[in-house]
Amino acid sequence: MKTFIVTGMSCAACSARVERAVSALPAVNGCSVNLLSGIMTVSGDATSEEIISAVRAAGYGAKEKGKSLDDANNSLQKSRKIMAFRLCSSISILIIIMYISMGHVMLGAPLPTFLSGNSFALGILEMALSLAVMVINGRFFVSGAKGVLHGAPNMDTLVALGSGASFVYSAVLVFKMPYVSAATAAGYLHGLYFESAAMIVTLITVGKLLEARAKGKTTSAIKELVSLSPRTAIVLRGGKEVSIPAEELSVGDVFILKPGSSVPADGVVVEGESQLSEAALTGEFMPKDKRPGDTVLAATVNGSGYLRCEATRVGEDTAISAVIRLVEEASATKAPIARIADKVAGIFVPAVLCVAVVTLGIWLLCGAEFGYALGRAISVLVISCPCALGLATPVAITVGAGVGARRGILFKSAEALELVGRGRVVTLDKTGTVTEGKPVISDVITYGVSREELISLAYSAEARSEHPLAGAVVALGEACGATLYDAEGFAATAGAGISCKILGEELVLASFGYAEGQALVSDEVREDYLRLSAEGKTVICVARGGVFIGMLGAEDKIRSEAKEAILELYALGMRVVMLTGDNKRCAETVAARVGIDEVISELLPSGKADAISRLSGEGKVIMVGDGINDAPSLAAADVGIAVGGGTDIAIDAADAVIMRSNLLAIPEAVRLGRAVLRNIKENLFWAFIYNIVAIPVAAGAFAYLLGWEMSPMLGALAMSLSSFSVVMNALRLNFFGRAHRAERKAGEACSDNGKNCSAGSTDCLVGGAACSESEACSVNGKACSAENKDNNSDYEVENMKFTLEIEGMMCPHCEARVKAAIEACPGVLSAEVSHKSGEAVVEASAECSEAVRAAVLAAGYEVK
Repeated sequence: MKTFIVTGMSCAACSARVERAVSALPAVNGCSVNLLSGIMTVSGDATSEEIISAVRAAGYGAKEKGKSLDDANNSLQKSRKIMAFRLCSSISILIIIMYISMGHVMLGAPLPTFLSGNSFALGILEMALSLAVMVINGRFFVSGAKGVLHGAPNMDTLVALGSGASFVYSAVLVFKMPYVSAATAAGYLHGLYFESAAMIVTLITVGKLLEARAKGKTTSAIKELVSLSPRTAIVLRGGKEVSIPAEELSVGDVFILKPGSSVPADGVVVEGESQLSEAALTGEFMPKDKRPGDTVLAATVNGSGYLRCEATRVGEDTAISAVIRLVEEASATKAPIARIADKVAGIFVPAVLCVAVVTLGIWLLCGAEFGYALGRAISVLVISCPCALGLATPVAITVGAGVGARRGILFKSAEALELVGRGRVVTLDKTGTVTEGKPVISDVITYGVSREELISLAYSAEARSEHPLAGAVVALGEACGATLYDAEGFAATAGAGISCKILGEELVLASFGYAEGQALVSDEVREDYLRLSAEGKTVICVARGGVFIGMLGAEDKIRSEAKEAILELYALGMRVVMLTGDNKRCAETVAARVGIDEVISELLPSGKADAISRLSGEGKVIMVGDGINDAPSLAAADVGIAVGGGTDIAIDAADAVIMRSNLLAIPEAVRLGRAVLRNIKENLFWAFIYNIVAIPVAAGAFAYLLGWEMSPMLGALAMSLSSFSVVMNALRLNFFGRAHRAERKAGEACSDNGKNCSAGSTDCLVGGAACSESEACSVNGKACSAENKDNNSDYEVENMKFTLEIEGMMCPHCEARVKAAIEACPGVLSAEVSHKSGEAVVEASAECSEAVRAAVLAAGYEVK
């Protein structure tokens, strides 16, 4: 896929024109143009030269996009500076025009003697000043003319026609003045539209500048990610510490991390211990311990320790660069919902031109003066706004993708972001997704062999396998000092097990169902299997020469947040299904512990994909997985989501990536997708309804009935504000998640007195303490029972201490801000805040806990 920067586009009609021109090339498979960023992505075998030539033939400029954002950002900043200069110059001249046309002609404001009462001289002066403003804003006329010449009129065409028609009509009246009486010339002076001609282009420039500034904010997430990487790095050169530009780092260099410094490249710790905040990449604000051998990632922040690290990936190969590329690529693609606007945008400008001509004709046929009829036609031209249609989708996608990146949720395309919002079914892999994916062998059962022999045989067979269960067996063998035999003829059967020859005998390590077909099963073996399965353990059956010789029970810890995440998904109205290759009893036990109602077990990788196909009849399916065997199902789902700890294959097959291994990111991704989809619909509704209502009003359709009329100047102002409002509406997505933390419920939350916790409740909103099956509400000591989570109400304390886990604190300044916000709440005695632990320990009265939570949110941080 190639990426290009397209210049000269002004509205959705332009982007549609470019897409059609490039898509017409025989070797192009797909083309998507983002009006917001000016970025075009093209797939296929067409060369860059062919693509650029097609864009130029359509009347626009193009160049291949480099790896850095600097060129694009510098271009945008330069464009905004030029626009600001044009605006200031235009307003300075426009003030003089308005003083003459409104102040003197209409209100009698004083003018120099040689101009006062000289209609022709005033007309010439207004014309000259108006022409100056039009020259300053000549890009509208150049771009509009190019659009017409290439058979693709655009928004600039409408602006140029509106302003130009006003100017030409007024100029004709001025040049008629010497040949008419003074009274008639004075009447012509009142009917000039020079101020409208100048005001139209000035107001459109105001709107474009506001729009450009707002657009700059939509890419703030990408800019923040770019700014996180340090400009310099401290490296060892000849045994000395030397500061060099970060881009000069090479693989193998040893760089130094001092307390508080940012990591300049991906690497491995070779010396020292510390804690690193990886919030920039994963959205997880709790710091991670780093010791020799651990990985460090570029743009993460070192804590108080001193580290020496060896660079393994530098520059564009680092993880942060990959994140930036994903966000850029997602922003550059189009969501399916945008197709409606694209179809309308393709015919919008020609349709508006026709409406303007019809408006002019109808008013003339109705007996209106030409000047009045022309004013209505000009109003139609300048009030119509194809930009709002073109921006409705990309601004929401760009902001949404950026918000997701800040929270550790990476969407690879706009389509993935939209489909997550449309999702109705969530399917979850068990091992590594619902569980931590780090199983340990908890049970060793033997039949006719010693424990040591069974472990040695299993260890020797699994040493060649990369399956997580194999890792558990190998870890057990190494811990026990087991013998490592040579394994011949190693073979793995996906979703079943492995086989090999050890000491001349066929050995099979497999699931019970598969092993049952390879060896005789006694009642004792079956009972042991059922017991281990009922305990939620994965059973590895070991058979040698057709005889069961043992079982290994593997226990995989369930993720601590899994139950809360499942409850949140149910609260969102999602159908949740767990898919696993594990046996039915084990799968059902794990599902019951986390609250999943539906389980499909004993599936091969292809079976998971088939199950997803069946579930698709219920709506859009989201698949969440992490392993190689999840790749087919991730690809088969409408949206595949890979957790950050997953394999590269799973991540490549997925449509979205969760950078942190935390299931709570799944309902968060769904909420974000829904918020973006809702925002797009709002934008499209505004864009359509604005044009549907504004064009008839501008045409004067309600002039006689309701007395509604619109001047060209007011139409230009409305056009400017319409695009701006769409962009500003999309920027509201930046507040995603802030209010949710205060409201989040799964079922019904605890009331103020700690009573009435419903069976699905997870949050005790008295102080934010979670009510688990066995835990107590630490806020006031009222225990939540496992059956109904009703709190005993006979225990009260006047003052209490509770701990808030706060996301977003990065430095001592953040600590001070949060501490001040909390201690300003009535009833708070003290607050101890630490950005390192991400916690605030508050001593306060019980009734002020909600006020504390609200104060933290108001300070710009999140209470987890």
